[in-house]
Amino acid sequence: MADSFLKNKHLLWRAGFGIGINQIDDLKNKTIKTLINELFKEDHFIEVTYDTPDVAAVTDEMSSMAPAEKKKEMQRINKEQNNELNLNFLDKMVNSQQQMREKMAFFWHGHFASRVINPKFNRQLLNIIRKNALGNFRDLLFEVSQSPAMLNFLNNQQNKKDHPNENFAREVMELFTMGRGNYTEKDIREGARAFTGWGYDKEGNFKERKNLHDEGTKTFLGKTGNFSGADVLDIILEQKATSRFITAKIYKFFVNENTDQAIINKLSDSFYNSGYDIRKLMTEIFSSSWFYDQKNIGNRIKSPIELMAGIMRILPMHIQNPENLIVYQKLLGQMLLYPPNVSGWPNGRSWIDSSTLMLRLQVPQIWSGLRPLEYSPRQDDDIDMGMKSRETALNKSFKNPNITIDWNRIEKIFENKNSEDYLIQNTQTLDINSVKSFSDKSTKMTIINLMSTPEYQLM
Repeated sequence: MADSFLKNKHLLWRAGFGIGINQIDDLKNKTIKTLINELFKEDHFIEVTYDTPDVAAVTDEMSSMAPAEKKKEMQRINKEQNNELNLNFLDKMVNSQQQMREKMAFFWHGHFASRVINPKFNRQLLNIIRKNALGNFRDLLFEVSQSPAMLNFLNNQQNKKDHPNENFAREVMELFTMGRGNYTEKDIREGARAFTGWGYDKEGNFKERKNLHDEGTKTFLGKTGNFSGADVLDIILEQKATSRFITAKIYKFFVNENTDQAIINKLSDSFYNSGYDIRKLMTEIFSSSWFYDQKNIGNRIKSPIELMAGIMRILPMHIQNPENLIVYQKLLGQMLLYPPNVSGWPNGRSWIDSSTLMLRLQVPQIWSGLRPLEYSPRQDDDIDMGMKSRETALNKSFKNPNITIDWNRIEKIFENKNSEDYLIQNTQTLDINSVKSFSDKSTKMTIINLMSTPEYQLM
C-alpha cells in the first residue's frame, strides 16, 4: 500500500502538477494503470484565449488619438491580452482534469520557446502546442514551424532567395529537433534556402511566398533535390538523431537530469519506430518500473510554475486579484509566454539563488496572509519587452493577490492523515518534529510550515 501510494504521488507530480485536493481521499487505493488512464484522459479540446478585444476591434475608437497615444494604447491592450493568456494557461495547469496534456504542453512551451509581443500569435502557438501535446511530433513540429509566432521570432519573414536568413533553419535543427553535432554549417545554409518564402500575412495565416522561394537544387543532410521547407522537416524527421535528442530531453525533464543512456536508446528506438507518437512514448515511460526507482523520486527542483500550480492544486483557494500571480512568476524567474531566449528555461539548480530561494520558502506564508511580500520585481526590459510598467511591488495591489483559502475543508480532508505524506515527495530528510513544534498543533500551520521547507521544493 505504502509503496503504491509513493508511486502514485511521484506520477502525479511528474505527469501533472501534483496532488489535487479532490484526489487525496482515494489516492492510496488507485493502481498505477488507473492513474495513468486518468492523467492521459483527453476530452474535447478547449483553446486557451483572452476576453479583452484585440487592437483591430478597437481601431475606430483609437482613430482620434495622437500617434503616441495610439501606440501606448496598443501596448496596453497587447500586455493585457498576454497576461490573460498567461493566467488562463496557468489555470488549465491547476484545474484541468487533463493533467498530462497540460504538463506536456508546459514541456513543449519551453522546448519550442518563442517570445513575441503579438497576443494573437502567442495564442495560436500556445494552442498548437496544447492541441498536439500528446499527439504526433511530426504534426507538432510542422504546425509550430509554420506558426507566425515562431516565423516572426526566428526572422523567417525576412528569409528570401538571394538574401537567405539562417536563424530559423539553425534553431530548428539545433534546439527543436537534432541537437548540435548532427548537422554542418552547410546544412544550415542549404536548409535556410529551402525555408525561403515561408512567412505569414497580417491576419496571422501561414503563407508560402513562391516569388521569394529559392527554387534551386539543395544538398541537405546528404540528400539532393529541389527541396521546400516541408521536405527539409521530413528529412530531419528521418534522422534517428532527432528521436534521440527529443527523447533525451523528455527523459531529463520527466525522469532525471542524470541520464541513463541504455534506457534513452531503447525509448528513442520505440519513439522513432512509432512514427513519433508522443502519447506512446510517455505511456512507456510512466509504465516502466525504472521510472519509480528511488533515485528518480524527489530529485527534481520544481520550476516556479510547478511550485505555484502545485500549491494552488492542493489548497482550495479563491484569488481575488489573479493578475498579481504574474508578479510572482517574474520574481521567481519563470513567466509563461516569456522564456529568457530561444533555448527556453534552464532547469534544476538554475531555479535557486539566494533571493529566489527565500521567496520560494515564503510563498505559502504570504499567500496565507501571514507575511507581507517584501520583494519587488526589478524593471526587466527583457521581460517587459519595451513596455515599461509604472506598477511596482510597492503598490498595495501587488502586495497581496487577496487569496482566501478554505482551511475548514482542508482540516476535514486531512483529519486522521499525516499531511507530510501528501505534501513531501521524499520524507527521509524531513525533520517532522521541528515542523510540528512550530505549528501550534493546527493542520493549517503544519501544512504552511511543510510547504515552507526545502523538501517541498523537490518533486
